[in-house]
Amino acid sequence: MQKEEQKIRMEREDVEGFRNWLTERECAKHTIQKYVTDVHTFFRFLGKESQVDKGRMLEYREWLLLHYAGASVNSMLAALNQFLEYLGQDRLKLKRLRIQKKLYQEETKYLSRKEYFRLVDTARRKGREQLALIMETIGSTGIRISELSYFTADGVRAGKIHVWNKGKYRVVLLPEHLRKRLKVFLKKEGRTSGPVFCTRNGKPKDRSNIWREMKVLSREAGVEPEKVFPHNLRHLFARIFYRVTGNLTNLAGILGHSSLEATRVYTADGLEQWMRDIGRVQLLGKKITT
Repeated sequence: MQKEEQKIRMEREDVEGFRNWLTERECAKHTIQKYVTDVHTFFRFLGKESQVDKGRMLEYREWLLLHYAGASVNSMLAALNQFLEYLGQDRLKLKRLRIQKKLYQEETKYLSRKEYFRLVDTARRKGREQLALIMETIGSTGIRISELSYFTADGVRAGKIHVWNKGKYRVVLLPEHLRKRLKVFLKKEGRTSGPVFCTRNGKPKDRSNIWREMKVLSREAGVEPEKVFPHNLRHLFARIFYRVTGNLTNLAGILGHSSLEATRVYTADGLEQWMRDIGRVQLLGKKITT
């Protein structure tokens, strides 16, 4: 007779301890918030039930597949697996989905250079110089939005921004034209120290502030809102850099990637170009007559 698998009790109160555990492991704030949110989704799935076993965990993965795209399922499983590690229940961890890598980016998803300049010009015309500079800073350096808080007056004067992010230290070099523009902005704002980009209260701008401002700007600039978010500016920088230089190794270093595979995502051509390349193969036989 097969022995029934032992169930464990999961409590919602454990989530706060999980948050502290992630903080002690020096995870980024955005990562912590996402993991906690994803674990709350798991508890919503459980409902009033608190006893779980491997079978129940597998049911959750099937439920995710019905409600979310593959990439989202994998990110939510990653969060749950971290929670299980925190609880000391590694045996309940779930394998993530195997998803075929895309060899192209859909044309409708990425931001074009023309749309980018339309956003920047609209921001300036509306008197939002700081937002225009934020977009230009990401677009000119390829930084992550979370790295924007490391931009300080001292760093601008030195032309180098020292970043500690995702457990890694790196230096972001500022192009001279961007450095000059940031220095003019700081002088106009009367700031000689501290963060470059601030709210009205003097606090560093965070991703939620910038995301909301960019969405409003997208409508004013006539650019599809689905294309307008900070990370798409990083994509734009990577695509143009690779198109101009063809140097994937240097691009990986600039973006702060430890793997070239992570960088290839940013350099994939659009679907239209991909289809043109396929058409050039010309392996059709004789023309069929009807």
